[in-house]
Amino acid sequence: MEFTEHLSTNRATDEERARILANPGFGDFFTDHTAVIDWTASENGEGGNWHDARIEPYGPIALDPAASVLHYGQEIFEGLKAYRHADGTVWTFRPDKNAARLNRSAARLALPQLDEELFVESLRRLVKADVQWVPSEEGESLYIRPFMIATEAFLGVRAAREVSYRVICSPAGNYFGGELKPVSIWVSTKYARAGRGGTGNAKCGGNYAASLVAQMEAEANGCKQVLFLDPFNNNAVEELGGMNVFFVMKDGTLVTPALTGTILEGVTRESVLQLAEDRGMKVEERTITLDEWREGVNSGDISEVFACGTAAVITPIGVLKNGDEVIGDPQAAAGEVTMAIREELLGIQLGTVEDRHGWLEQLA
Repeated sequence: MEFTEHLSTNRATDEERARILANPGFGDFFTDHTAVIDWTASENGEGGNWHDARIEPYGPIALDPAASVLHYGQEIFEGLKAYRHADGTVWTFRPDKNAARLNRSAARLALPQLDEELFVESLRRLVKADVQWVPSEEGESLYIRPFMIATEAFLGVRAAREVSYRVICSPAGNYFGGELKPVSIWVSTKYARAGRGGTGNAKCGGNYAASLVAQMEAEANGCKQVLFLDPFNNNAVEELGGMNVFFVMKDGTLVTPALTGTILEGVTRESVLQLAEDRGMKVEERTITLDEWREGVNSGDISEVFACGTAAVITPIGVLKNGDEVIGDPQAAAGEVTMAIREELLGIQLGTVEDRHGWLEQLA
């Protein structure tokens, strides 16, 4: 499918863009353009077709007040980054995995599938149009947010017959801000992130909307993120509000909760598992409970804990707060294994470490 381009005069002057890039924050500023592809169902209701692929100026989306996304939450999204390498070229990391996950999410939310090559091409065309927005400082990147929304205007409960796929970009600094150091995590005992048979393994806004009240509770208790448990499985650890969790055991084994349908299958998660295996580490995907976390930290059987995700990459976890209980040492430094895997992963993304698995895709 051919993209048409309707490029605008830049929304920000060179001086304004330089000021933004000097302190980009995360998700606060957006680039000049957006990629858009529309989908319309066939008249017979069997399938449909994508059409009108375009790059157009960034701006508000005109939606009918009866659009399905506003009433039934029929939407999904993805998140990945573009990195500027030392030679000025711009690359992204494992976009095929994001394309595959988008389609898994689409299937769960009754939305149409998008061809993987078309997904990657939408990223490439948008990043090329806004390449001047890709930061070049250490630890910075261009965050890319593809999303799909149901736009048909109707109030009947059924899958929408008109859908819009879009991509926006935002220059990004450190997700948690400031110097990288272990973060504090709050245990949610009142709220669950997902349930069996639900949408836990889909990347849809409803999952995140449901997590916000627990996130507010975490922040009120001085924590950066919230941990969700499975109360029907001995308080098994699931994931954070937006990241997967890993445990480094005293014997060198790397453990992460198994994918059970209620945990999002993270691209960074899968990459960490591969890099650990490359290092000769034993990896386990299994149930790990809150009790095992507590007892493992107290006995020394768990030597490091970290979280990972596209936005934060790899972030060491210092303490887990469970009401008045504190698990871990708030003064502990980031673990050696945590930082080694983090540096290797970032090195691959930034082009300073060999990409032996062919994970990088050039965008500009």
